[in-house]
Amino acid sequence: MIVDRLLQTLVLGMGFSLIFLLLTSCTLKPADLTALSTDFPARSSFRPNTDTPDDSIPVLAYYYIWFDTQSWDRAKADYPLLGRYSSDDADVMRQHIQWAKEAGIDGFIVSWKSTEKLNRRLAQLIKTAEEENFKLAIIYEGLDFDRNPLPLKQVDADFNYFVQHYADHSAFDLFRKPIVIWSGTWKYAVDEIKKVTETKRNNLLILASEKNVEGFQRLSNYVDGDAYYWSSVNPDTHPGHLDKLTAMGETVHEHGGIWIAPAAPGFDARLVGGTSVVERKNGQTLRTELDTALQSRPDAIGLISWNEFSENSHIEPSQNYGNLYLRVLRETRFVLPMPK
Repeated sequence: MIVDRLLQTLVLGMGFSLIFLLLTSCTLKPADLTALSTDFPARSSFRPNTDTPDDSIPVLAYYYIWFDTQSWDRAKADYPLLGRYSSDDADVMRQHIQWAKEAGIDGFIVSWKSTEKLNRRLAQLIKTAEEENFKLAIIYEGLDFDRNPLPLKQVDADFNYFVQHYADHSAFDLFRKPIVIWSGTWKYAVDEIKKVTETKRNNLLILASEKNVEGFQRLSNYVDGDAYYWSSVNPDTHPGHLDKLTAMGETVHEHGGIWIAPAAPGFDARLVGGTSVVERKNGQTLRTELDTALQSRPDAIGLISWNEFSENSHIEPSQNYGNLYLRVLRETRFVLPMPK
């Protein structure tokens, strides 16, 4: 078993290295890259809603479908190996999923709200994910561009749209019901959260996105857990990193909820007005954050992110980093101790 895993990791590294060398000398279409992908044995789907014990915790990467080809002209310090793609490109989606599976990622947490463009892209992603036996969850974009809460009527309508059009798809069956994380819950009053969730929780697991214990406790009667999107923590300079995640995990579990703990490879949002920088340290930051997340006893790890290039938290193979972070993740899936 150990030898097989080591061989798989070696093959993955060789396969991605070949892709990187080819891409630096010529331009390939995603279909060409698929042919170069390594051939790993199929991973069994982890179903946290079953009673079958498992020694691994699902890893779900936050995934963005907002890209148009012109999106890459603003606030980017790195670019994908696949080029400046559009999120409408089904071949790109398929390559992303295949790479993610090879690296040990179980699914994507897809950023979405109901618009014509995002609905079209989500439908295509669902189709591709089901063809590839890959799982999905949703992070609902509850704040607008200026970080203000969306009108409650719109939020309620969007949740209804998801239930009616997407919730029955097998791509969302990782847990006992489809997971929808409501981003920006801290901007909404308790009564507003209750009004939306009380009629949807028969069909969905609705998670808050609170940033601390007190925030989750405020909403605990009206949500099914919490997913903390903490992309900018510096594990070297934040002494309370582990304590905070552990306390949040314990509190969510005390209320019978699902806890999705965050981990990121680094962070730099200065090109979009931020000031914090978390150095990647050649993969060590990701290793440290994964280890810390695991110690908080999560039901899943929320990996930040597959393709948030503006905040430089991406692990997608890129011009600056090649396939380094997928190799780190693949290796880490076999060496990190699971919490007892």
